Amino acid sequence: MKRTEAAMPTVTHSRPKTIFVNRYFYPDHSATSQLLSDLAFDLASRGQDIHIITGCQLYGDAQAALPADEAVRGVHVHRVQTSRFGRAKLWGRTIDYLTFYIGATWRLLRLIRQGDVVVAKTDPPMMSVPAAWAVRLRGGVLVNWVQDLFPEVATSMEVSGVRFAAPMLKWLRNQSLHQGRSNVVLGEIMAERLRGEGIPSDQITIIANWADGETITPMERENNPLVREWRLEGKFVLGYSGNMGRVHEFKTILDAAEQVRMIDEIVFVFIGDGIARPWLVSEVARRGLANVRFHPYQSADRLRWSLSVPDVHFVSLRPTLEGVIVPSKFYGIAAAGRPIIHIGDPDGEIARILQRDRCGWSFCIGEADALATCIRRLSCRGQEVVDAGLCARRAFDRYYSRSHALDSWRQLLYPTPQGAAAPDILAHEVQPVGVGGE
Repeated sequence: MKRTEAAMPTVTHSRPKTIFVNRYFYPDHSATSQLLSDLAFDLASRGQDIHIITGCQLYGDAQAALPADEAVRGVHVHRVQTSRFGRAKLWGRTIDYLTFYIGATWRLLRLIRQGDVVVAKTDPPMMSVPAAWAVRLRGGVLVNWVQDLFPEVATSMEVSGVRFAAPMLKWLRNQSLHQGRSNVVLGEIMAERLRGEGIPSDQITIIANWADGETITPMERENNPLVREWRLEGKFVLGYSGNMGRVHEFKTILDAAEQVRMIDEIVFVFIGDGIARPWLVSEVARRGLANVRFHPYQSADRLRWSLSVPDVHFVSLRPTLEGVIVPSKFYGIAAAGRPIIHIGDPDGEIARILQRDRCGWSFCIGEADALATCIRRLSCRGQEVVDAGLCARRAFDRYYSRSHALDSWRQLLYPTPQGAAAPDILAHEVQPVGVGGE
């Protein structure tokens, strides 16, 4: 598509640019897009020269046709043309990835000047590999923003055809990580994984994802219009909010729901969608679980209400995926001041947070009896739930707020002169275990 010059301000090269690469950006509302949009707009508002290389599609609409080039709130957005098969079929998604690699790499080669910083996210997977090649050729600086580890996530989920190619893919990925000035990961376990792959500690930085803690705030359930709309007055609500995917585990939750089905005050609410939702709906119907309800994804302006509907939220992750991904739904839940029941590895990233900050409870997959016992206790002890929710919000304010994360990113990308203020607590060089690490 022809570039719309009138929409773009004049670009000068008197100082280095910062170029982000990700398949989705504003106005898309997917998780990686929202995080990138928050960061890009903040940096641009502070006078940085920010460029985004992204796709023309939306996460939920493969046929969307966003402008090829435009300026949005001071950010230069460059959208590349790709195939439009969408997310429904693996082969179609793979072709979409390949065409994005080609378009994004070509645009990087045209944009990068000596000293420019390129921040490569992990959508599509392996984007760091062509980004590293372009940066090396053009004399730029590479930073990798690692939202998940590929091919590990694919091999853990036994995605067809990936296991054979996994060793070569991992080698290529690791080469690009070695080239990065820094590799930003979401938690300590992910950092441990990279150290195990031979990435030096001084090239790993932990910056957690975040949520909008100004919009999403603790709310009394009696003030929540969705409680009335969904007829949940007087109920003790256990909620699951977000993507229902292959990486999550739901059988333990349904087994516990079946055990407490005769307690009228206890209701399970699933909000969202995903590949596992049809199985969940059919399984609930098969078991005749009248205490389980479903609602679709809520719009952004209703998120502060939907996250405050449950008294307690579920977060689940299959143990084989610990350190490969970190459930992003945790941050919004903590912002809403709600405690969490974690289903998965008892020594996983979320389980460690819940123990450290006393904001929830953890169970292994299959521990439905213990989970059901916990649910019965919590439904009768309101103060225990309230106290854990207060701890969740305190943890959010201390570690996971948007302002903390953006401060950390600014310090990473534009280091302060020697003697200036120290970097934020969540953006630190990862030290060897036992030597000042988090």
